[in-house]
Amino acid sequence: MAFSLGSAAGALAESATADQPIFIGAEKCAGCHDSEHSQWSGSHHDLAMQKPTPDTVLGDFDNARFEYFGTETQFLTRDGNYFVRTDGPDGIITEYPVAWVFGVDPLQQYLLPMEDGRLQALAVAWDTRDVEEGGQRWYHLFPDEEIRYDDPLHWTGPYLNWNTRCAECHSTDVQKNYNADTRRFATTFFEEDVGCESCHGPGSTHVSLAQSGALGSNNASGLQTDLSARGQWYFPEGSAIARRRSTLNDQQQVDNCARCHARRSTLGHYDYGKPLSDTHRLSLLGEPLYHHDGQILDEVYVYGSFMQSKMSQAGVVCANCHEPHSNKLRAEGNGVCAQCHKSEVFDSPEHHHHPATSAGAQCVDCHMPAKTYMGVDARRDHSMRIPRPDLSVMIDTPNACTDCHADQSPQWALDALRDWGTDFGNTSQHRAVAMAALQRGDLRAAPTLLEIAKDGKESSIWRATALERASASGAEGSLQIAQNLLIADDPLLRISAVRAMQQLPVTRRYLALAPLIKDPVTGVRMEVAMSLAAVPLDELSPARQQSLLTLFDEYKAVQRQHLDMPATSMQLGIFNATRGDFPAAESAYREALALNPQLISAYLNLADLLRGQGREAEARVQLEKALGVNPQSGDAMHALGLLEARGGNRDRALDWLGKAAALETAGSRHRFVYGVAQHDFGDAPGALTTLGKLHSALPADEQVLLALVNYSAELGKTDMARRYARKLLTLAPQNPNYQRLAASLGARPRNPG
Repeated sequence: MAFSLGSAAGALAESATADQPIFIGAEKCAGCHDSEHSQWSGSHHDLAMQKPTPDTVLGDFDNARFEYFGTETQFLTRDGNYFVRTDGPDGIITEYPVAWVFGVDPLQQYLLPMEDGRLQALAVAWDTRDVEEGGQRWYHLFPDEEIRYDDPLHWTGPYLNWNTRCAECHSTDVQKNYNADTRRFATTFFEEDVGCESCHGPGSTHVSLAQSGALGSNNASGLQTDLSARGQWYFPEGSAIARRRSTLNDQQQVDNCARCHARRSTLGHYDYGKPLSDTHRLSLLGEPLYHHDGQILDEVYVYGSFMQSKMSQAGVVCANCHEPHSNKLRAEGNGVCAQCHKSEVFDSPEHHHHPATSAGAQCVDCHMPAKTYMGVDARRDHSMRIPRPDLSVMIDTPNACTDCHADQSPQWALDALRDWGTDFGNTSQHRAVAMAALQRGDLRAAPTLLEIAKDGKESSIWRATALERASASGAEGSLQIAQNLLIADDPLLRISAVRAMQQLPVTRRYLALAPLIKDPVTGVRMEVAMSLAAVPLDELSPARQQSLLTLFDEYKAVQRQHLDMPATSMQLGIFNATRGDFPAAESAYREALALNPQLISAYLNLADLLRGQGREAEARVQLEKALGVNPQSGDAMHALGLLEARGGNRDRALDWLGKAAALETAGSRHRFVYGVAQHDFGDAPGALTTLGKLHSALPADEQVLLALVNYSAELGKTDMARRYARKLLTLAPQNPNYQRLAASLGARPRNPG
């Protein structure tokens, strides 16, 4: 297996044209940029990936042994080379050579080669911290649960694959080169580390301009990205917070960093200098990645947090706080914040209410609390927020106060802040409370999120998140907001607007989205392709047909670049199923399962596809396999229940649907369908009991109330039906259907007086 450097390494800069720049290597940059190169040398970027040598290998390979749930991993050196003996993809203990070392601080992993061209990151890592901090030891990334060889999280599985998951952000000019037919990689890179051109783009044109003395005549000096966005800052008279002298006109620098420092998936080829949405699909806020208030929950790599912050809104960019070449902070301690926040105001006990030398006096400990990932790697939340123990009391989000004072309760922290004079106002109206309520299925929270979605002063990531969450609930007013955001400047807003238009019938959806078929940003076009996959082509003119087919071809071409990822095959399956190409959809779902046999959603989609073709027995097999993977999958139980119901198998249907309903804690679909099934199979009293409990949990769910009205009336429980009808009218007093239903029962709305 070979990982080769690109052929451009020895090319002369003069051989490249301005339209086709090539990579030249960090050493070439050092000739004119000695200071920047010196700062970069030895940085985390420089040391992101290295060949194993006595100088680069930090772990104990002196026949060290580590045991994990009965499996022993051995680390040894032989003839100057490094080896690991551990359980392979079949569970058999096998010896592997160490191909590369990965990272330096606070942990180092080791990349082991497979015969199919994969490099896999061993899940037993070396803790590089000092002994006093608990380091200088081997440890497992998943210490509390046994990850067996047949689990996708095993070190040989798809989620610890370097080619797919790591290479893009740890090396320069990576070409993945995955062959979906053979399921083999032939990955190459130009430089093994994160070199100058990882951020600035290929440098041959820049060098040519420098050699000809024409740097000043070319935008960005011949490089594809202009990263000089720090700006000039000043303190307005009477203000303790600095402002930019000129507005930040684009997010090119931040987007450039976000290519790697964001929770995202990759679209097509990376184009330097383009918006993030042109080359990547950003994950939005909300669980399971973020807490309801936007604080980090899973590992999200900074960007999504930072884009929420007031700092981002004010025009701060990454390089204002971080020296990009050394990766170090611009100043020590509170000095970073003091660049823009006057120390005499903010770095004082009057502001932070803690002794000057304590942890509570550090800006970051209150406003950027850290969460530890990969066992030892503490990452700070870059949303830079005020601690909110009031939200902790209401919806159990974390807060910096009790992160530090772990022996105290959120109520204690809230009382302390109130004693300091802090007033959070009406917490029940906070966006986080609305996010939590909507996740539970409480549609009364939707208007709060819609207000965020249409507020031009809000961050784009919050607006996009709010729109998607509200529109997914079918909230009234979301379509109009989405329609307006289809022409937003920020592509992230256009993407979310496209997703929100999914509520429309396909013909109206096409009319709304047709202008975006040729949107300049790839991420927008990809969402449009998915949204318009169901459009019947025979209803379009030949020119419109061709425009849409061209878009569909582009969508499939982008997906084919990433068929090493199970989720990509899933997306292709959904796209092809929507287009009516069932053989291609089935093939895609089966490929996703071949790459990850524990992907529950692929089993469910494949079963639904098979059932739709009358292949019920095959569908049942897939659902049973899903339950074999996860016996507690409520979605699989629900799907099995529906399959049995369609076959008229009453008892089996109710059994599976009831089990799924019992497991449901968020949303209402499983519980609602179970109640309807009880009614339809002749158990109307049972249906009332099930739906009554669901109504208690989600009092604003109109479909539940409507079912309760009808089922109560059927059973002759007229008073009960009237009560439910009044509640419906309270929720939607202008709905003519509800008005007629209430009138038929003699249920007038109660006079509030």
